[in-house]
Amino acid sequence: MAIVDVLDLNKNKVGSVELHDGVFGVKADPQLVHTAVVMQQACERQGTASTLRRGEVSGSGKKPWKQKHTGRARAGSIRSPVWRHGGIVFGPHPRSYAYSIPKKKYHAALRSALSARLADGAVMVLSDLSIAEPKTKLLAKVLTHLGLTATTLIILGGESTAIERAARNLPDVKLVTPETLNVYDVLRYQAIVIPERVLSRVQEVWS
Repeated sequence: MAIVDVLDLNKNKVGSVELHDGVFGVKADPQLVHTAVVMQQACERQGTASTLRRGEVSGSGKKPWKQKHTGRARAGSIRSPVWRHGGIVFGPHPRSYAYSIPKKKYHAALRSALSARLADGAVMVLSDLSIAEPKTKLLAKVLTHLGLTATTLIILGGESTAIERAARNLPDVKLVTPETLNVYDVLRYQAIVIPERVLSRVQEVWS
């Protein structure tokens, strides 16, 4: 069972905590993590690309010229795909790219990702994360004191409204709850911050 330091807002060690091996001590499975990330990105695709078939483009249905004796190639419609401004053959249409993988596989991928980030030293456990007022500059100052100047993922409970409001104007900071934690965010952000009081919930949800 891994033991990590618990830090205060000045980055001083104030204790330590044991992490559940079933969540933070799992053997890395890059292929499974890749599968989960591809699935998650596919679900986020808009799928709004659209083209018009020959029956949908504007234009007359009249035969442009008679079939024979013009010296030109046969033509039956100005909306033919071989004509400029004609219809598109097999073009994209609005669709959903979403699909799902088994829930157990996704949970295993998340545990693998969390374990890998812990091994990389990207997980920081804080004794508390709070600010006096819901102001962006106060939260930015706290993160700077902690050395978190790059992209940061903060896992909070649902009651931290001041932190949520303060983080809205910080483009490199994202807040999630233990329930909405996902593989893509765990890998994408350079640092993962977990208050000690939320850690038990994270381990409960994903163990």
